[in-house]
Amino acid sequence: MTRFGIAVAALAAMVALPTHAADKVRFGKGHPTAFTFIPVDVGVEAGIFKKHGIDLEVSSFLGATKIHQAFAAGSLDMGAASGPDMVFVAKGSPVKAVANMAGPPLLIGIGVAADGPVKTLADLKGRKIAVTTLGSLTWWLPRELARLQGWGSDGIETVQVNSTPGMIAALKTKQVDAISTGVDSIYALEGKGEAKLLLNFGDYIKDFMMHVIYATDKFMAEHPDDVKKVLAAWFETIDYMHSHKAETVKIYVKVSKLPPSIAERTYHDVMPIFTRDGHFIDSQLKVLAKSYVELKQLDKEPDMRKLLTEKFLPPRKTGS
Repeated sequence: MTRFGIAVAALAAMVALPTHAADKVRFGKGHPTAFTFIPVDVGVEAGIFKKHGIDLEVSSFLGATKIHQAFAAGSLDMGAASGPDMVFVAKGSPVKAVANMAGPPLLIGIGVAADGPVKTLADLKGRKIAVTTLGSLTWWLPRELARLQGWGSDGIETVQVNSTPGMIAALKTKQVDAISTGVDSIYALEGKGEAKLLLNFGDYIKDFMMHVIYATDKFMAEHPDDVKKVLAAWFETIDYMHSHKAETVKIYVKVSKLPPSIAERTYHDVMPIFTRDGHFIDSQLKVLAKSYVELKQLDKEPDMRKLLTEKFLPPRKTGS
């Protein structure tokens, strides 16, 4: 064979080589439509996870208990859920927190009936408030708020309802006096004259870690590079969302089914919640550790640093 023929054959062989397929990662969202989990949808639609060699298979859940059940069942590799969920790690959930993804709880508020008896924060004492599941963020925040008001963690009675539509129905039928849910849902109810935003938890609970990205112990051990790739794609997506408001709002409208005006309002109010590099903050961890005892979830404060790892994170950004 001539040199030219050899070169052509080699080139043909190179062209015929299969491209490396993206690595599949089973990822859980702690809520189907909450804005704080929208980076998953934005990153997938914008091709950012693919760019990092990740084929993200996304599943959605309602509440902390359900997503940790999925972790325990081996049906998820990674997932985004609430910061207070780290108590499940202390209790034996086979995962660790791998990124601090969101700070003070700007996404969640308390909604009350527009014509109901609750007009001020003080009026909430002793009232019933609907939450998704016990142990979830919607459950934890009212109890923490009641504790901060000096009423004790049971100063507001939480009622498990399992879903946002269920909470809204309970409020309308006066089974509860308030609901603990996403401010976007409350904004939508305000537009219909059915409820109003009483308060945003982020105005009262400031030194806080609202959401965390988790990875299973098995996945971290067997696919450490994929954990790094997912986190790198996540934080690139956050940067993209900051610089691409219109595209982000469009995807959020599609996922949430909210009117564009409410989606834009939510983007404006909640976008500052996201961290830019995922590193954990000791003061926020201390708040959670203390709350686990005060809310009677644990007998003593855990060593929070044993429930997490930062080895998969990008370098810390200055000023983040």
